Amino acid sequence: MASRQKDVPALSEWDDIEGVPHPRETTGLIGHNEAEASLLDAFRSERFHHAWIVGGPRGIGKATLAFRFARFAFTHPDRFSPAVMEAGTLSVDPNSPVSRKVAAGAHPDILHLRRPLNEKTGRFRTELTVDEVRRTVSFFGSTASGGNWRVCIVDAADDMNANAANALLKILEEPPPNSVFFVLSHAPGRLLATIRSRCRRLNLKPLDASLVSAGIDSLVPDHGLGPADRELVARLSGGSLRRALQLVLTGGLDLARLFDRLVASLPDIDTEALHGFADFAAANGSDDAWTMFYDLVSEHLHARLRAEAASGGQRLVRWSEVWEKTNRAVSDADALNLDRKQVILSVFRQMAQTARM
Repeated sequence: MASRQKDVPALSEWDDIEGVPHPRETTGLIGHNEAEASLLDAFRSERFHHAWIVGGPRGIGKATLAFRFARFAFTHPDRFSPAVMEAGTLSVDPNSPVSRKVAAGAHPDILHLRRPLNEKTGRFRTELTVDEVRRTVSFFGSTASGGNWRVCIVDAADDMNANAANALLKILEEPPPNSVFFVLSHAPGRLLATIRSRCRRLNLKPLDASLVSAGIDSLVPDHGLGPADRELVARLSGGSLRRALQLVLTGGLDLARLFDRLVASLPDIDTEALHGFADFAAANGSDDAWTMFYDLVSEHLHARLRAEAASGGQRLVRWSEVWEKTNRAVSDADALNLDRKQVILSVFRQMAQTARM
């Protein structure tokens, strides 16, 4: 998720990880065999739904599955052809013209809606805007190449603001022929009920530790992880291959170890260590580290809240307040470009104060 400058390449994404292929370039699928089979069976059935909510935690392969389906549908536009009926997976030759076009972001029949770049600031926006969703108008207003399917991937729907969500709802209500929508969501239950009612649900589960490890080996073969590091990555990844890759490639393991040491010492704070942690997590252009900080502190606060709730602890309300203040501070820092280091220092001061009570 490295920050981009104004000369950002056209195909750069807000959540790129350097050295890791984009989902549109990833022809293999790690895990999710049942979900893939369900999608394939639906495609060759008499009634194929035009819109799907693909749900599951961030970074487990939702976009990879959506692009995998797109390649298959473009290669086999006739849903009832022998090739489709006999297919065991959605796999397509990675060297085929379709695969090469999709990987290059050059296939005319696929629209990938993401948080756009703010040309004025050179940074990606914090929301998937209504103007981005309205690109569907011109996209579906043109004729698909060769009478093909047209695939729209909303990635992720959780990033849409209210106007964008309403714009998406409008196009879902009157779907164009031979169109498929993949509405990717990390928390489908929070989407508009009207959007949910117009989509079929396909849930993906977090990957188990062996699949996460296999994914790392496949995508970063020279990672050099030892057994202890693999175990730590598996624990911290939460079944997300993306999180695991962040840990391996962006200094996330070091950040996580330092975070664990800092919270273990609460209510005491090693000021020097905290400032070192904050400098690392808030460094300019280090959006991966900033996101990792938020993930780590969120998980820690969730654990605190669960422990207090289970024991009937008297500090449940106070930890809830820390959770709310942390969410608000991180959101404001992203939206208003505030000093991230000061946010991190403030969060730790609040946690220390609450742990001391």
